[in-house]
Amino acid sequence: MSQSQGEAPYPRHQERTTMRIGILGAGKIGSTLAERLSKAGHEVCVANSRDPRTVNAAALSTGATAVWAADVTAGADVVIVSVNLAQIPDVAALVSQAPAAATIIDTSNYFPHRDGVIEAIENGQVESLWVQEQYQRPVVKAWNAITTGSFDEKASPSGLVGRIALPVAADDQPQRATAMALVEETGFDAFDAGVLADSWRQQPGAPAYTTDLTIDQLPAALAKADARHLARRRDLMMAVVSERIDAEGKHDHDRLIALVRALF
Repeated sequence: MSQSQGEAPYPRHQERTTMRIGILGAGKIGSTLAERLSKAGHEVCVANSRDPRTVNAAALSTGATAVWAADVTAGADVVIVSVNLAQIPDVAALVSQAPAAATIIDTSNYFPHRDGVIEAIENGQVESLWVQEQYQRPVVKAWNAITTGSFDEKASPSGLVGRIALPVAADDQPQRATAMALVEETGFDAFDAGVLADSWRQQPGAPAYTTDLTIDQLPAALAKADARHLARRRDLMMAVVSERIDAEGKHDHDRLIALVRALF
């Protein structure tokens, strides 16, 4: 497969009623997003940091196209960035190439043991506000508050009792609405979590993070969050999860959810 010549990689249609979505990051969340959103009828391109041929075949199983990272934002209506937070400065230049009207959605979370210490966040800056500074573009926060296991296995039709709800935060109301519609299409109820400055309420260490709550339960969990305790509870959660994995040799998503619920 040859390197990009700068053209938009999306399929061309005479009449387009779907969105063009570029997904930067083909890990578990990015791959599932590519599969679900292309199945919903959108024109989806997905890229990792390597050759397009290395993108997981499951991500392409419903019609998404694997492209070079340099191409993934070209012509996109929506760009979803699903990489580790430490990689965000490395992909910022790619994100900046997206059309000016594109909605930029961030799925990342900050874990110092994985991402290294980021002083601004350690000093209290909201994770997504830091991300927004790196991109110099408005950002929507979505799909960050669910485990990969639940995201992969627990999608359900709209209206089903017990459907999991996910918070969506942004400063731009139309962009928030776009992201909420996409969350619904991936199999989860979307909850309007307000502005980006309040997105700390859906960060690791908060009651709404990876607890698989319904649309009726989620508002109370977001309201209950206490910024003073986020980092300590995040680190406690990770320590206990690591201990259980070391002891049992496996990662049980349902037990992880029960553990996080117990912390609150």
